[in-house]
Amino acid sequence: MSAPPESTTALAALQQEWQQQHAALWQAMLARDQGAAPALRILAEPGDKRFSHPAWAESPIYDYVRQAYLLNAQYLKKIADATPLPDHLARNRVQFATRQFVDALAPSNFAATNPEFIKLALETQGESIKRGLQNLLGDLGKGRISMTDDSAFEVGRNLATTPGAVVFQNDVIQLLQYSPLTDTVAERPLLIVPPCINKYYILDLQPENSFVRYAVEQGQTVFLVSWRNPQADLGHLTWDDYLEHGALAALKIVREICAIEQINALGFCVGGTILSAALAVAKARGENPVAALTLLTTLLDFTDTGEIGCFVDEQSVANRESTIGKGGLLTGRELSNTFSSLRANDLIWQYVVGNYLKGNLPTAFDLLYWNSDSTNLPGPFAAWYLRNLYLENNLRVPGKLSMCGVRADLGKVDMPVFILATREDHIVHWQSSYLSRKHLGGKSTFVLGASGHIAGVINPAAKNKRSHWISDSNSKNPDKWLATATEVKGSWWPRWSDWLRQFAGGEIPARGRLGNPQYPPCQPAPGHYVKQKA
Repeated sequence: MSAPPESTTALAALQQEWQQQHAALWQAMLARDQGAAPALRILAEPGDKRFSHPAWAESPIYDYVRQAYLLNAQYLKKIADATPLPDHLARNRVQFATRQFVDALAPSNFAATNPEFIKLALETQGESIKRGLQNLLGDLGKGRISMTDDSAFEVGRNLATTPGAVVFQNDVIQLLQYSPLTDTVAERPLLIVPPCINKYYILDLQPENSFVRYAVEQGQTVFLVSWRNPQADLGHLTWDDYLEHGALAALKIVREICAIEQINALGFCVGGTILSAALAVAKARGENPVAALTLLTTLLDFTDTGEIGCFVDEQSVANRESTIGKGGLLTGRELSNTFSSLRANDLIWQYVVGNYLKGNLPTAFDLLYWNSDSTNLPGPFAAWYLRNLYLENNLRVPGKLSMCGVRADLGKVDMPVFILATREDHIVHWQSSYLSRKHLGGKSTFVLGASGHIAGVINPAAKNKRSHWISDSNSKNPDKWLATATEVKGSWWPRWSDWLRQFAGGEIPARGRLGNPQYPPCQPAPGHYVKQKA
């Protein structure tokens, strides 16, 4: 199919503009060489620090190299935007591939075209090159790029240290209960279901940025699902296993331990999807285990999955189904590489330059340690998830999916729900998260946090950084909601805590012991499932 005339005209105009700018850039370099002020400057995008070192500007040659690269990068991205393509998915893929190509070919990534590499090598008499090679060999042994000082952290020593105990375990989960930190607590306990595609301790990093500890300090009796990091012997587990023996089992046991009919529950990312699906199953069985639901950066409607959708099509899903879908693992390394590629400059190339060209060791950073602590997924679970959610978007359709032997309907999940999305989330676009409001049956409160998928959620109340947006609008359109929203400075955590307090079911003395005679503590938190490596 030939391109429409207007598209051909637009592409020709872009090419002409690119040629003219390159000619002007060359003239600007010559003018600089002769002492005149250049008439043209190609600037990096805001926040792009790859070329901020003075060495790039000190030499006319390197200055020209970086500006020519930026000009070429802008041109290729404009071409990707302007090229006629059959659908939105094809456009996303072309734009994603273009960005990967452009990011990989940055002159900052190569020794011969990076003046910082040369300057540092001369200053250290080659020692930086030696250190870089040592870092490269070390990372080859690890099978991944080092993003932080791994020796600085240990789960259970200075990460995931909120006091508690494992009160139940099966092949899929360990259930943690945390010790109270207040004299009185909400009568209804809170169950947290984190994502199974990474470790739960993103919610319990260190005391000053632990969401779990914050919830306990607010008078919640907190239980948390710690997913097992499956090895080959668990490569048969399915989506239904994660619902039945994961979320549904946890809901049942928390109610039994606390001797209460209804609890409150929170799901984060894929954990929110699993929890919502489990509640739909419970409703179909005539059960009503949860009084109030919280969903953090969660997808229930997969109409727009962002750049992750670039990896999912009929052929790729069919290949998964015919291989690991019959048993096996989607490995943590593959998952980690996929998510890193979504932000290649931040999560790949800056460490290539810093670790290998400059010979630096990355600094200690708890969030990046967690980011490198990857998990596997059982193949049947992953294949079902990709097919029914990412590819066919079936969860939003009432009665479409059979899960755990029943036809589930999200519309029957009718308890009050607090939904948080984050404005710069590249994994769960906030507009897609907003769509959960129209699929769930209960009254919803929507809050939009600043920053991205992780930093927007882990925004401690004590530091009170960033901001969030609120509105009373119930519009079905997320952009119309945003148009009515008010920005509020500081963390969203206190707003959530105040909202949850409405559904506490009253206040009681803090529970003096963890577990009960049927489910006694069997090991201290954080348990051993979270320590298993992929």
